[in-house]
Amino acid sequence: MTVPMPISARAFVLVFAAFCLAQAATAQTRSGTANAKSAATAQTDEPPAMSVTEWLQRMHTGARQRNYVGTFVVSAPGGDLSSARIWHVRDGEHQIERIEALSGPPRSTFRRNRNVMTFLPEAKVVKVEKRENLDLFPNLPDKPDSSIGDFYDVRAIGKDRVAGFDADVVQLVPHDGLRFGYRIWSERHSGLVVKLQTVDSDSRVVEQSAFSELQLDAPVKAQALAQMMSNTSGYRIEKLELERSNAQDEGWTLRTPVAGFKPRSFFRRPVAGDDGGGKSKQDAATVQWTFSDGLASVSLFIERYDPARAPRDGVLTIGATNAIRRRLPEPASDWWLTAVGEVPQQTLNAFAQSLARTR
Repeated sequence: MTVPMPISARAFVLVFAAFCLAQAATAQTRSGTANAKSAATAQTDEPPAMSVTEWLQRMHTGARQRNYVGTFVVSAPGGDLSSARIWHVRDGEHQIERIEALSGPPRSTFRRNRNVMTFLPEAKVVKVEKRENLDLFPNLPDKPDSSIGDFYDVRAIGKDRVAGFDADVVQLVPHDGLRFGYRIWSERHSGLVVKLQTVDSDSRVVEQSAFSELQLDAPVKAQALAQMMSNTSGYRIEKLELERSNAQDEGWTLRTPVAGFKPRSFFRRPVAGDDGGGKSKQDAATVQWTFSDGLASVSLFIERYDPARAPRDGVLTIGATNAIRRRLPEPASDWWLTAVGEVPQQTLNAFAQSLARTR
């Protein structure tokens, strides 16, 4: 349920790495073995009856309104594992977070509302950006779309305990094969998601995330996090420059919409000059077109084909994250597409097959 931030798709591996690091800064413990058994052994009394939208709104509110500190781990059946420490505080109408990676390269991410700063201590670099879609834990839309119920059913499973907290357990079941299902454990009193499983069409857990340790209403000081966020001494600041645009102006369309997925944003990364081949600045830019069904999201990164650095067509799967990279067919064969999303691969193929150049 991750909405990727606008980034360049120039390097196939880097796109996937950035996507997975964004996941590791968002939600998590995944252990493919602790799947339906945990829910099946939960207590028998069921959570209150609510619609899909009502459940998601409750979880979204829980993620925003409570102060908390916790440790989470992300894993997938293939053995991929990451962990992070998160501090979250609500300061009036403001949200402030600090996320510290505990595995992989050192990395600290701070967010104040839509302003995000990522500190990379090994490179002494701070990346600064504004995000339209916020990587919260859980990563839910600002206002859950009422149409989510057209593509998912909700089933109450029962109760369980996670990180010492009583939790309601529900399952979101997709209506088709274009999206994964989810089992969600939400803390009984606040609604905060404390565990999440992503499930494929064969009911296999492809990814699991959960707090291994959690302190609700923790004494997190917004001022302290804000001071840490502003301390860039000794770091080089790199600002992610993006321009909001739209598919029509950039010359792109989907011949056939992918059921349930609505366009959410379209950004382009401007270039300093033309691409050396007489193309306009606009045609030389890399663009990102993001779609979502209200839970799952897909990002299409489109860039000019460069035979000197173009990798081969490829497919990659890491947990629930799938990605494909391919050269577009004629008459758009001078463009490359990288499609990334927490969706089945057939969904990405549907987007790739439908994407067309209009000029």
